[in-house]
Amino acid sequence: MEGELVSNECLKGLYQDCTLSEELTNGHYKHKSGVNGVSTDFALRQHVGCCTFTQVPIAALKQNSLLQSLASGGNHPKPDVVVVVNPEVDRAREEWKALESIQPVFPEDLSPSPLISFNEALQYFQTSDLCELLRNIQPTVRRTGLAAITHFLFGPPRLHRDLVQERDLVFAIAQCSLDNKQEVHIRVLQTVYKKLTGSRADCPRFGPHWETVGFQGSDPATDLRGTGFLGLMHVLYLVMDPETLPLARIIYRLSQHPIQNFPFSVMSINMTRIALHALREEVLCKECNRRQQVIGVINDFYVATFLHLYQLWKNQKKTISDSGFVIKEVELYARKNPKQILRHLEDFLKERRPGIGQRALPDSPSHSNSSPADTNTADGRQGKDMNFTGVCEIPVEMEGEARLI
Repeated sequence: MEGELVSNECLKGLYQDCTLSEELTNGHYKHKSGVNGVSTDFALRQHVGCCTFTQVPIAALKQNSLLQSLASGGNHPKPDVVVVVNPEVDRAREEWKALESIQPVFPEDLSPSPLISFNEALQYFQTSDLCELLRNIQPTVRRTGLAAITHFLFGPPRLHRDLVQERDLVFAIAQCSLDNKQEVHIRVLQTVYKKLTGSRADCPRFGPHWETVGFQGSDPATDLRGTGFLGLMHVLYLVMDPETLPLARIIYRLSQHPIQNFPFSVMSINMTRIALHALREEVLCKECNRRQQVIGVINDFYVATFLHLYQLWKNQKKTISDSGFVIKEVELYARKNPKQILRHLEDFLKERRPGIGQRALPDSPSHSNSSPADTNTADGRQGKDMNFTGVCEIPVEMEGEARLI
């Protein structure tokens, strides 16, 4: 009884798993009952015995439809698969590949460039070869006929011979353009930006951040075409001299005014142009002969002119729409009254000196950004009595009416 019960239970489970299979014989389909593709007779013998298993003939396996489909499945051609390309996925994949080419930035690569003093930048031009430009020098206005006679008899005195080379160097610097390959040029540009904005890190060579300090675009070189590198040298002198640095800051603060704002650097370049015209017309010769220097005089004349414009702009509530008239008025006054405008600057600075009869020490940056050229000067304007070589002419098209560049 127990054997029959086991057989019945086994058969019951067997018939529950039975399925109909199709067998192809001589080209005709024949329905046969089977278990998992094996004939029922063979399955019954296998299941009822429960103890003995017989091997399945190879011929029977070959006739199994399920095995035939599995065996021949790899030979059937696969259906065509349509691949949809997602442009966002491709873009992300390209960006990920680009990340592999990015090089790590080390802390030493982020160290800011040291500040440069006016004297150090000036020494760079002193040692540069400017002889090729001597053929095109025109440091004075060419006068002929009655104008030449009148100027000789009633005009200002001529410049001393020992100051001619120094004067020529001024015009040579005014002819030099900003060179990205010259380290001194880039250091001057970076120093001006840092001193005006208070930033400690270097800024990119190109970008909209230059508009913050008053340039008209992303490249300061485009605004220097009128005065050349002398335009940057004058701003450098203004921000690196300890006596004129407070003046530079208050002028810069006014240039950021919500109503009375103006482009600081562009306005400074116009003051440099006025100073160059005054030097060419020999308006400053008398003061240069008295002080036995040219660089110091034209620097002070530039600062004095900028001070006069600042006071006029602030007191008369001028705006950018008045810039053309204000610049012309400042130029006429400065060229007619060079002595008075220089004296006004001296009085202005004297009131702001740290002590009576004392002059401030040269602008000394932090030890990490210090310039060696300033460490041996005890006077704010000392170091200008130097020997000079080389000169070139400022572009002729810049002569004429004052205007914003």
